[in-house]
Amino acid sequence: MKPEARFALALLLMVGVFIVTGLLFPPVPRDPVPGEEVGGPATPERQIDEPDETPVVLPDESPDLAAPRTGDEFGTDEPERIITVETPLYRIEFSNYGAAVRSVRLSGYQSFTREGPVELVPEGSELLAGVWQFQSSGNPADLTRFPHTVTPAGGIRIGEGAGPQTLAFRFDHPNGGFFSEIRYTFSADSYIIAVDGELPGIDRAALFVGMGAGLAVNELKVEDDLRLMAVAGNPVDGGIRSIPMERIREPESIGGPLRWAAVKSKFFVGAILPDGRPGGAEILSGIWADPANLADRAAVRVGIPVDAAGSYSYRTYLGPIERNRLLAIGDDLEEVNPYGWPFLRPILRPLVVGVLWVLEGLHEGLSLGYGWVLIVIGVLMRVVLWPLNRKVMRSQVKTMAIQPLALDIRERYKSDPQRMQQETIKLYKEHGVNPLAGCVPMLIPMPVFFALFFVFQNTIALRGVPFWWLPDLSAPDPLYILPLFFGLSMFLTMKLTQVAAPNPQMKMMMYLMPIMLTVMFLWWGLPSGLLLYYSATNVATIPQQMLITNERKKLQAANPVKHPA
Repeated sequence: MKPEARFALALLLMVGVFIVTGLLFPPVPRDPVPGEEVGGPATPERQIDEPDETPVVLPDESPDLAAPRTGDEFGTDEPERIITVETPLYRIEFSNYGAAVRSVRLSGYQSFTREGPVELVPEGSELLAGVWQFQSSGNPADLTRFPHTVTPAGGIRIGEGAGPQTLAFRFDHPNGGFFSEIRYTFSADSYIIAVDGELPGIDRAALFVGMGAGLAVNELKVEDDLRLMAVAGNPVDGGIRSIPMERIREPESIGGPLRWAAVKSKFFVGAILPDGRPGGAEILSGIWADPANLADRAAVRVGIPVDAAGSYSYRTYLGPIERNRLLAIGDDLEEVNPYGWPFLRPILRPLVVGVLWVLEGLHEGLSLGYGWVLIVIGVLMRVVLWPLNRKVMRSQVKTMAIQPLALDIRERYKSDPQRMQQETIKLYKEHGVNPLAGCVPMLIPMPVFFALFFVFQNTIALRGVPFWWLPDLSAPDPLYILPLFFGLSMFLTMKLTQVAAPNPQMKMMMYLMPIMLTVMFLWWGLPSGLLLYYSATNVATIPQQMLITNERKKLQAANPVKHPA
């Protein structure tokens, strides 16, 4: 393979990463809407059990979630009250109506769209609102219509190192015959909340727990958060499925049984999981999503089994997409925000684990800031790849040395392709040239390249981390310095290549390629952490390229280009 062909192949692979990424994940041209209402229609008509049973019909309309509730329909004037639970990790606000969650604020993460910490619940929405449905019911019970008594009435505050505490909600219908009890158990050091409750004991009952209309937008680059907003589930027999909310134009579902169901943004997730305790529920019934009355949103509900005695239980995770936390939960919950495209994930998964291990190891073990960690990884990548680069260079020199002989063979046997191939192979053997030696080593680092691309673009460890003039390594460079520096450093490395091995055909690419990639990076607004890594890699390449240039000149002098007799 000619040197220019090898370079063209490498160029094609490099550009393919960015082009395919752009096609699969196009930017969403949309204004921020964190303050708009996001309520939507309830879950569509669904059948809980066997197809030959009467289908279960859920309400056609959702209540006005933003409006204060009262219990006038039950002969009371009970106003809505907000009950607060605080732990070192979060602050959650519950409504006494149906124990629905009105706000989840994560203390350890700053929101970039509003003042204060990250808020998971969009304005006008709520989480964990329940609708009770049983087989013979024509009018399901929306638990958010019922004012519950709360114990303890003043809410809960859990300090560092304190034990679990439970917040209980209880409603008894004035006419008797219906009641609802819901209990939430919180821990100081976990984002997992255990939920259990009781309803009247009726056969073939289920509870549909609302996950609102997705999560609130908290990122500076709003279109990134909206693009990655999705409904996800892990069916027992089908592998993880994910439906981007922006693509939900009609009712969608992920059929059960499920190991977990979730709504997610770029860095945060709200998930519902089976109980996990002995005797508790082991699966979820399914997840349903309907288009909401706001673009890029969907009204999501999850089916929770209710036993014949009326008891139910599940767990919910409301927090960051931290791989180690989600990995500890199990059932592949860490794949709620997968790295890369499905066909590449089996290859990328172990590489992603290794990259994250190195990232955290350098940060924790050497007490390096994440900006310096990215620079160190960029330099280490070039050091590790140095033997491959030298091998490619030496193969190129050998190939260039016999190019005149190879061209002569093609000219002499152009009318006899079989003889041409035989003579070319013979020429390669005589001079110890392997035509693939300069190509295969260039393909070996590609899986690592992909893994680094997705990790540095999506890891929450870089979120909100400043470095030099960069306010946030997970956001684009506000001064556009890194994209321009990347283009300049890439031009220098290509210029050094041309010095040692002038190639008129590739001279134009020396100017075009850096300009093209710089424009792409500016247009896509890639995270500054990813560009910092790329730029460090280019800078580390420059001295290596200088060494390769000198060595190539020496090899060319020792093995001058031969011309046919």
